[in-house]
Amino acid sequence: MKFITCSLLVIFISEEAISFIVPSATRYYGADLWRRSGSLSVTKSSYSADIPYEILPMQTVIDKLTHTTNNSDHLKNGLSDEEATQLLAQVGPNALQPPKKTSIWELWLQQFDDGLVKILVAVAILSAGFSISEIWDILEENAVTEEVQSTVLQSLVEPGIIIAILLLNATVGVWQDLSARSSLESLEKMQPRLASVLRRRGDNNSSTSSEWITDYDASKLVPGDVIKLRVGDYIPADSRLGSLTSSTMYVDESSLTGESVSVGKLPGDEGLDEVKNNGEAKSIPIQLQSTMLFSGSLATRGSGIALVVRTGADTQIGKIQRTLAEAQIEGEERKSPLGLQLDEFGTQLSYVIGGICLAVWLASIPRFEDAAFSNWIEGAIYYAKVGVALGVAAIPEGLPAVITLCLSLGTRRMAEKNVIVRKLPSVETLGCTSVICTDKTGTLTTNQMTAVSFVTLEGDGEAINVVEHDVKGSSYNPVGHVTGIGHDETLRLPNGAVSEACRIMALCNDARLIGVDGTEDGATAQYVIEGEPTEASLLSLLEKLGPEPVGETSLKPSQLASAYRGQILNSWHRYATLEFDRKRKSMSVLCSHMDSDSEEIKLLCKGAPSMLLKRCTHVKLRDGSVIPLTLDLRDKIDSAISSIGNRALRCIGLAVKEGESLEPQLRKEEGSYTEVLKDSSKYESIEAGLTFAGIVAIRDPPRDGVAESIDECKQAGIRVIMITGDAKQTAEAIARDVHIFTDQDVKCPAFEGREFFALPESQQLEVLKTGNLVICRAEPADKQCLVKMLQSLNEIPAMTGDGVNDAPALQQADIGVAMGISGTDVAKEAADMVLVDDNFSTIVDAVEEGRCIYANMQAFINFLITCNIGEVIGVFIATVLGFPALLTPLHLLWVNLATDGPPATALGFNPPDPGLMSRKPRSSSEEIMTSENLLRYSIAGLYIGIATVGVYASYFLDRGISFQELQSWSTCTESCSIYADLAAPQTLALSTLVTVELLKALCSVSIDSSILTVGPQKNPWLLLGVTVPFALNLAIIYTPQLQHSFGLVPLDGSDWLKVLAWSLPIVLIDEALKYAFKKDGRELLSI
Repeated sequence: MKFITCSLLVIFISEEAISFIVPSATRYYGADLWRRSGSLSVTKSSYSADIPYEILPMQTVIDKLTHTTNNSDHLKNGLSDEEATQLLAQVGPNALQPPKKTSIWELWLQQFDDGLVKILVAVAILSAGFSISEIWDILEENAVTEEVQSTVLQSLVEPGIIIAILLLNATVGVWQDLSARSSLESLEKMQPRLASVLRRRGDNNSSTSSEWITDYDASKLVPGDVIKLRVGDYIPADSRLGSLTSSTMYVDESSLTGESVSVGKLPGDEGLDEVKNNGEAKSIPIQLQSTMLFSGSLATRGSGIALVVRTGADTQIGKIQRTLAEAQIEGEERKSPLGLQLDEFGTQLSYVIGGICLAVWLASIPRFEDAAFSNWIEGAIYYAKVGVALGVAAIPEGLPAVITLCLSLGTRRMAEKNVIVRKLPSVETLGCTSVICTDKTGTLTTNQMTAVSFVTLEGDGEAINVVEHDVKGSSYNPVGHVTGIGHDETLRLPNGAVSEACRIMALCNDARLIGVDGTEDGATAQYVIEGEPTEASLLSLLEKLGPEPVGETSLKPSQLASAYRGQILNSWHRYATLEFDRKRKSMSVLCSHMDSDSEEIKLLCKGAPSMLLKRCTHVKLRDGSVIPLTLDLRDKIDSAISSIGNRALRCIGLAVKEGESLEPQLRKEEGSYTEVLKDSSKYESIEAGLTFAGIVAIRDPPRDGVAESIDECKQAGIRVIMITGDAKQTAEAIARDVHIFTDQDVKCPAFEGREFFALPESQQLEVLKTGNLVICRAEPADKQCLVKMLQSLNEIPAMTGDGVNDAPALQQADIGVAMGISGTDVAKEAADMVLVDDNFSTIVDAVEEGRCIYANMQAFINFLITCNIGEVIGVFIATVLGFPALLTPLHLLWVNLATDGPPATALGFNPPDPGLMSRKPRSSSEEIMTSENLLRYSIAGLYIGIATVGVYASYFLDRGISFQELQSWSTCTESCSIYADLAAPQTLALSTLVTVELLKALCSVSIDSSILTVGPQKNPWLLLGVTVPFALNLAIIYTPQLQHSFGLVPLDGSDWLKVLAWSLPIVLIDEALKYAFKKDGRELLSI
């Protein structure tokens, strides 16, 4: 048994030597899974998922998807059961390919694919081998007694603790991996389970032979199926809208695009020209494909008949799943900066440990045949154990656990700042983030459309002016005022332009502004909306223009939200609506006054100002008078519209039509108003001859504090790239408002997405290297391309997103940041962290926290490595000098875990350095063990080792043993009894080692600042983290049972004075090292 155990020692233990234990990472997906996903096309027809159905004439689409000779009425007939069954067999089910899951066993083994963990595995194997060898010898030579059982258990402590650490670490890792799987699984939940499909019965030429099947299994839909969609239905497959059964149809595509505003859809061939104008087929963004309905989106208004064109993996969601799977595989291969640094550190450490162990064993060969050993094999095994003890001393066993605890503490602090961390390594990765790629809407801005100015026409005679009034207040809060317009104007001038505008905003509006009451003082009150944000902004302005409510100061938000609108709704009856359409770009409502004996009616209209102005013949002035719209006045209004547009504000025009000019168009001899308005082709003529009443300018304002946060990013050397679907003019205006760039800043360009990606790749990379950047008219797929390009430049990008389409980019980025309020479940689960408040400033706070965490990690790594170097040097010096065993492996393990662990963990609570955000982001390739750090750690560690050996040797020297006798202890002839029991000198050595290391911890609150400047009182947890280990050390010294287990004896007062004398110099040495290695400011930015 001894020979077998001994033979293990000649193996050089390194990371590679035990790599066979850990299989390569198993993928979530088979390598050929996605290559097959596009191969399931219909071979008996001309169907192909690659055909650009969104830009083809409707009949051509039908021809591509069906193989019947007479298919002109296909939208009325649908497929037959036989055709549907054949197609289903060829194209496969309308379902996403479920991801291949890695087994728990494979996940478990993957947790050991780490440099430090592999070293611990190697040490655990050797330690277990020595323990088994020792137990074998004990049981061979002794009968089983209680004392023998205690010795056997003591032999198993060291390998047992290391194995327990490994198992705990693996368990945590498996749990984290399992929790990260759900992003792909959530995509499956987005697919509707049921659909309404049209099936042809009997003769193909008879439309009466077809019937609608409700509650049809959506997974059986095939290209060519005809489906019916109504409000509240989820689109079951990518489809082309064939016809409308209502005047309009709107779809919420936010789950795909992240845009909260519903998108209007056009049937048949109506929208082809518009779609074609948006670019080549494959490059048209989803939100601009007005002829298409996409799987997973929601019908919010109207109804229609659609033709299924793509199913399963060929749908937009299927493509996203494929891209997300690929990004996830790449993400598994790409480690975090900390992971890379720890792997490098582990590799270096493995060679150092192997070299030290082998060097000590080889240097001890002459002592293999000392008299203390019965033969040379016993001597070889003894010094092999010494080598393993050195390995135990060199390995910071507690480092993986302390790092995990530090990151976990960081997640708690981030949660207090509205950041929910989903993937633990991302906490530290934030600290080296060099670029933040952020959405505009809802992140840089409030995502709450707000009226910022109100335009009226004022004056008399020829002196008519267009006057712009600033609107005070922000978001949907109705409390505020409009400059130059008093709250009493609607009472004084009930027929004035302001009153008319208020009626239009109140009645020609389908949104609702809702006040949510908070505490009695309204401190936590908020305002939310139902409907479109644009319309909600008009309701907020309406309340600011209306008469001040009686007792406003005591009214609750639920009352303030609709105080004035409620009065208008109680006085006017809305009985017909002329729905908005893309051609007119306006919406109108027909209303009558409830209290009017003459049945006064009005057509209230809102829409694009330039379009409304073309249909206006008069204008209403602020005083209520109506005058003709002259060319000069028209030019003035056009100029005001252009001026507002140049400020990247969105304009809404208000107009009215009333009295005699309205009735003749609406009345029919046999019909009512409503009957006439059912014909949408007459809407434009009904809206002719309008009276212009005013303009409202709205915007999505920047969030409070965002500009300051971007300034802080600049100071921290972090570049900001804004990505938005808005037009360039709007994007540039917001970019200036939030300080991404200024008018004079030529280093921060703005590009449309297509414009940027049309540049040569070398030029794209050059643009990404310098300054901030704005990418407008972008689509989610552009985000992943940007992330990959930034990573190719060795940048560490953080990417924000909220839609399903953003998930691949979030997965690809080093830091994926999903929105907590507006984000989809898929985006949140693909991200590394979630912003609870959707606020950009929160990202900057998280980056600062990430830098603080890394600084704290440097502090406890400095502490742990210094201590471990001290332990190695101590054991090495004692071994080379030929001293009796300085410390046992159990002592070293106790120091590494019980003594070093708590202070190292407490150092994770160090407060942030005030200058932390004035430094450049650290490089992802920066090593933990730089030559400078190694020198610094080694100097302090050298003293720790000398102090430990010094106090140990002093025990013998004080008792008359000369230095030469101590070195020759194994061959002594006199006073040999002193070497028989080493408990006393080992207790002194252990106590000194513990004390000097705890003093080192107290000096480690700051790596650079003096203990007099940044002392341990700055971190109360450190005081506790030092007190507890010292108390534990006293316990194992003075508790009889623990004394026996650890082989120690009590110390008296003189012994403690000796311990302190050897320990205190570490404070002076650490202060000298701080001064010598103090940063000279080179890492600070020169702003």
